[in-house]
Amino acid sequence: MQQMQRTILWIVFSMSLLFLWDNWQRHNGNPSFFGPPAASESTSKGTAAPGAATSGQQGVSSAKTDASIPSVPAAPSDKPAVPVPNAAASTASRAKPLVMGNDVLALQIDPVGAQVIRAELLKHKASAYDTDNKNFVLLHDLPGQVYTAQSGLVGAAQGSSFPTHRSRFSIEQGPSPVNGSGTQLKLAAEDGGVKLIRTYTLKPGSYVIEVADEVVNLTEAAIKPTLYMQLTRDGNKPPGESHFYSTYTGPVVYTEEGKFQKVDFSSIEKGKAEHSKSAKDGWAGIIQHYFVSAWLPTENAQREYFTRKIDANLYAVGALQPLGEIAPKASSSIKTRLLVAPQDQRMLETVAPGLDLTVDYGWLTAIAKPIFALLQFLHGLVGNWGWAIVLLTIVIKTVFFPLQAASYRSMARMKAVTPRLQQLRERYGNDRVKMNQAMMELYKEEKINPIGGCLPIVVQIPVFIALYWVLLASVEMRNAPWIGWITDLAAPDTLFGTIPFIDMPFGLLPLIMAVTMFIQVKLNPTPPDPVQAKVMMAMPLVFSVMFFSFPAGLVLYWLVNNIYSIAQQWFITRTIGKQAAKKRS
Repeated sequence: MQQMQRTILWIVFSMSLLFLWDNWQRHNGNPSFFGPPAASESTSKGTAAPGAATSGQQGVSSAKTDASIPSVPAAPSDKPAVPVPNAAASTASRAKPLVMGNDVLALQIDPVGAQVIRAELLKHKASAYDTDNKNFVLLHDLPGQVYTAQSGLVGAAQGSSFPTHRSRFSIEQGPSPVNGSGTQLKLAAEDGGVKLIRTYTLKPGSYVIEVADEVVNLTEAAIKPTLYMQLTRDGNKPPGESHFYSTYTGPVVYTEEGKFQKVDFSSIEKGKAEHSKSAKDGWAGIIQHYFVSAWLPTENAQREYFTRKIDANLYAVGALQPLGEIAPKASSSIKTRLLVAPQDQRMLETVAPGLDLTVDYGWLTAIAKPIFALLQFLHGLVGNWGWAIVLLTIVIKTVFFPLQAASYRSMARMKAVTPRLQQLRERYGNDRVKMNQAMMELYKEEKINPIGGCLPIVVQIPVFIALYWVLLASVEMRNAPWIGWITDLAAPDTLFGTIPFIDMPFGLLPLIMAVTMFIQVKLNPTPPDPVQAKVMMAMPLVFSVMFFSFPAGLVLYWLVNNIYSIAQQWFITRTIGKQAAKKRS
């Protein structure tokens, strides 16, 4: 029986090491064992990504001027040509960007290519602890940091090209106000006998940029252009990523058939990207912690999805949508949408199917979504996300109280017989066979199940891991205050600054949590093995160091969970003690 105790304790210790190892793996770019997998989840396999680089394509050095566009997978006779780098655009100095926006987005459009080169989210601060009080910038075009939205036309005859994201656009109209706080901007470019007239419309309160493209055929022959839409980004993690937990950053593709598919940068780098290639629905985008950008092609229209490497540490994901044949002197129009937004699930659900999945809970989505819905409901009652976390933790712990009670009763009985177990150990010494037999008789006499304290906990693990991911992934926690010094539930508690030499946040919540963990250890039966006892006593210190870098919202959850567990355990232990006293009397 002593061996059984030792096994249980080592399971607890091993799980702690597993969490540490898992966080280290994710910090080094490897998939997480518990959280959303970083690899592609596509069900469509076996074909190369459209537009994958071929031996005939030249290397490129700039996302703005030299990025080649994938070609539409089609028969060789009608396959659109890859645009040739535009020397004039490559050497021209960048013109002053055009500015447009509404009450939630501020955009900058480059006249070269009509690219969206900067997107500032006006309702989201860079950090609650940023003394400059700057807004968060999702799209940007800086040295070594590229994240832009581009589109244009391919399909021109060999030796010529249509307007692309390398063509210089002129202003046709705007930026002009639309519906109060909205904006509209109309640009035009001409190349290869084709004129592309693009209109960006941003309505009030919307994170969706409506893009209307009119293609005018100025030639004497019919053309078959294809519209491409792509997001180009470097493969770096967002700044400020924690060393102790990691979230997915990279391209995603969604179709009704293939569902939500992540295509990490390393897969694209190795030419092993797998995702849906052809569909009449869906979208392509890039996600990072709390935020998403995505191109949404025309609904119910055929499109081809692609991912590809553009340059060293520079990648693209997007879609190609054929416009059909356009007769001489005729024109054709197409409407698409560009999303640049926080991962607000309610908002994303209204934009397009599958966008709410960018808040990625992985294999625990079925559990996590109801938990998040409950969290939103509680927030509606109290108006504060911190107190909503407190109430959510209490609700879940109360629901699991019958299971938790069984676990605590088992541990209480184990603690009550600990002195007698120690006597047996001293009596039989190294004779483990006799000692185990005596321990089994004692457990039978006291009606104790030695593993009764573990099984109820195992049942609850998926729920608490799901709750962990809800609090980690919900953008609602970002910049959300709780009380006093906690002004951002998505950032670590930094009340005492940072720990010298290792630049680790040093806050009060993790310290209080360590104290509650220490109390829990003291309430549990003391392991008979002195080494195991020391390990259990050291665990609060280990976890407190880990939790210094965790978001304050997560630490708050664990703290409330520990306090409520201590109260439950004290109540059950006291009840069992009274029952035992009655039996003796």
